[in-house]
Amino acid sequence: MEAGMAYEEIHWRCDGHDISIGLDRTGEGRTLLLLPALSSISTRREMQPLQERLARGFATISIDWPGFGELPKPRIDWRPAIYEQFLDDLLTHIVPDTYGIIAAGHAGGYALKYLARHQHLVTRLVLLSPTWRGPLPTMMGGDRAFFRRIARAFDPPVLGSILYSLNVNRFVVGMMARGHVYSDPAWITAGRMEEKLGITRAPGARHASARFVTGRLDPFGSRDEQEKAAQQIDIPTLIMFSESAPEKSRMEMQSLAALHNMKTIRLPRGKLSFYEEFPDETTTAIHAFMADVPA
Repeated sequence: MEAGMAYEEIHWRCDGHDISIGLDRTGEGRTLLLLPALSSISTRREMQPLQERLARGFATISIDWPGFGELPKPRIDWRPAIYEQFLDDLLTHIVPDTYGIIAAGHAGGYALKYLARHQHLVTRLVLLSPTWRGPLPTMMGGDRAFFRRIARAFDPPVLGSILYSLNVNRFVVGMMARGHVYSDPAWITAGRMEEKLGITRAPGARHASARFVTGRLDPFGSRDEQEKAAQQIDIPTLIMFSESAPEKSRMEMQSLAALHNMKTIRLPRGKLSFYEEFPDETTTAIHAFMADVPA
């Protein structure tokens, strides 16, 4: 961990389980809360390059989502209501004086949904490659009844572990990272690959991962639901995404960006995790957005 980055573990109770969740703090000033994407290889550490740069002007906090990150996780039927409650606890108890939220992927969807009802809690919102639909429903053009059965097939200790190892391994992670997440294959060094694989190997990682992939953690049921929530946002909001993002995901981002109350920046480089691969460009845009709106 970089000098000046302070690590903490918070404890959160969910469905009768006490869960340990990793949190990093650094910087001084108004507080920015950085929320990573929800995916099989996502943790708060993907926000670290951005967090280090933003810490030159802000107090920054990055935190893992329950069910994700490198710490052990219990077997829970992870579902959207859990993440909505966690975000509420974050903003009302854990980080109560948040000035702005920077949310990636599905975290952007949850932030939109929550702030449509609780806008007074933050002053700025930045969405990085915001998504609302998991990989399998995106590939199949919508949800299917059997997706729920697929997700639960990963729960049993023996069969679930075997299924998970067959579907989330070095080959699959590398293919996914190069195809959808990062634009430069050389950026995925051996060290970075091992870090991503370590996330997938955390005890209990398969439960939330399988639910994300099958769409069980989607914050919205349709594009219309997402856009209706976004239209209720009256705080300054910036959407950033790459022109090279996967086509189906990019189409959803473009639809959201077309709303009158959204400011949009399209980056010429990167894919879904452009903020991790190109943190300097991302930080510059965020600082300009913060300075452009009166405090």
